[in-house]
Amino acid sequence: MYDLSNPTVIRELLSKHGAGLSKALGQNFLINPSVCPRMAQLSGASKDVCAIEIGPGIGVLTAELCKLAKKVVSIELDSRLIPILNETLSDFDNVKVINADVMKTDLEAIIKNDFGGCDTIVCANLPYYITSPVIMYLLESRLPVKSITVMVQKEAARRLCAEPGSSEAGAVSCAVSYYARPQILFNVSAGSFMPAPKVDSSVIRLEILKEPPVKTKDEALMFKIVRAAFLQRRKTLTNALSAGMSIPKETAVKAIEGAGLSPMIRGERLTLKDFAALADWLKENYFDN
Repeated sequence: MYDLSNPTVIRELLSKHGAGLSKALGQNFLINPSVCPRMAQLSGASKDVCAIEIGPGIGVLTAELCKLAKKVVSIELDSRLIPILNETLSDFDNVKVINADVMKTDLEAIIKNDFGGCDTIVCANLPYYITSPVIMYLLESRLPVKSITVMVQKEAARRLCAEPGSSEAGAVSCAVSYYARPQILFNVSAGSFMPAPKVDSSVIRLEILKEPPVKTKDEALMFKIVRAAFLQRRKTLTNALSAGMSIPKETAVKAIEGAGLSPMIRGERLTLKDFAALADWLKENYFDN
């Protein structure tokens, strides 16, 4: 068993396999031995649950998941790390490593074929630059998973978990709240990584909702409105909708008033219920006419 949080061990493994750190892939390796056991425990991994892991690196979180979960499938983009993973995870018989881009991987097939439909969770230590795209891909895919536990930049965690209508809310946090119940689990200092990033991190868990908290007649239209509202968040909602949705200002005003809101309100003040009401009004009175 390897001490995968030991900087010397990490360097030796990388050197042995000719796999240096990739700045292009945003790689940082955890050297705080308490982080991954805690993350795996809080992810909901158990002998009755299977886990999809994204971005295993050299396998430090993977090993902890293997100790708890029924089966683990780890998806790693960097082909140079695959031989390292095969070595560091050789003591476990419940893990499968795939060299692939998660955004191009049929995750539903993994759940069906590798897990046999077992209850599934997703865990990830993602490079910060792809955090939001991967999270949105997972949520919009409507995968049959119980939760997504992921480490992100501390500031990004606050935004992702922000309540719609609050000052930190944005288009992504509205989408997260539509699909899941977000929670910040714990913070991780920059010094817990090699090399140390410039900012601290947070581990968050998104518990997938069986049903969205609001109903709308056109989900795609609602999210188009959300994006328009936050694209120009310093403008009034009237101006943001008119520009972002390419609709006349008078129509935007009618829609906003029809949803029971003031035309002078800004998009960042809206709740999911407000966005759903706007979408329903526009669908009934504008786009379907």
